[in-house]
Amino acid sequence: MWGPFEIFPWGNHLFDDRMGKNFPVSIVNIQSTGQRIIVSDSQESVHFLRYRKGDNQLVVFADDTTPRYVSCVCVLDYHTVAVADKFGNLAVVRLPERVNEDVQDDPTVSKSVWDRGWLNGASQKVELVANFFIGDTITSLQKTSLMPGANEALVYTTIGGAIGCLVSFMSKDEVDFFTNLEMHVRSEYPPLCGRDHLAYRSYYAPCKVCFNFLLFRSIVSLFQSVIDGDICEQFSLMDLSKQKEVAEELGKTVSEISKKLEDIRTRYAF
Repeated sequence: MWGPFEIFPWGNHLFDDRMGKNFPVSIVNIQSTGQRIIVSDSQESVHFLRYRKGDNQLVVFADDTTPRYVSCVCVLDYHTVAVADKFGNLAVVRLPERVNEDVQDDPTVSKSVWDRGWLNGASQKVELVANFFIGDTITSLQKTSLMPGANEALVYTTIGGAIGCLVSFMSKDEVDFFTNLEMHVRSEYPPLCGRDHLAYRSYYAPCKVCFNFLLFRSIVSLFQSVIDGDICEQFSLMDLSKQKEVAEELGKTVSEISKKLEDIRTRYAF
């Protein structure tokens, strides 16, 4: 972990010094995308910064409202970041659509420095897109393709040795189908210890926009729904009579449901 830092030139490179910009606790990760610098704090989630070359100063223009004990971070795109914490939560946060990051138009830096939000934070806050409780500390996040020609997935590993991935649904019809499938299968396979499934997945924060899927314990994030694919995969373990009942409720045949489960596996993993 690093302490507070300040950048200064050394040839064509920028180095960090344990002086200058004060972050809440200690810095655990620094990444960049375009002109933005994304700094993760060990207890206070992520901060989005811009560099003012004239003053050799880093200005925080957005941060998170939720304290997160960050273990690893992965940049998904120019506006979106995936954040994992030490308590087994995986969240996806995104900058607001109309975020103002043009610190160069603030020559005195007074607006960025003194225009603070609640609790001395940045005046602009990131939006929570997805949140899901994995149940184990995530040690790494990597956006990659699991096989040639496959769509990209966000792969994670945990301290217990599990490997999972976050993948995306391609349409709202898929979301609706798997939402209904999960609802029916969940009623047939309640947790062994009697605990509510959604209460577990929302252990620290309510579930939002996630899909936990198959052997890879994968998560699909898109639209406003929460789908656990581990439960959906238990459809094949149900009695044939129960499978037919569920298929009738969904307006599908048993073979069509099995085919959809296979399609989403082969699209990203195997």
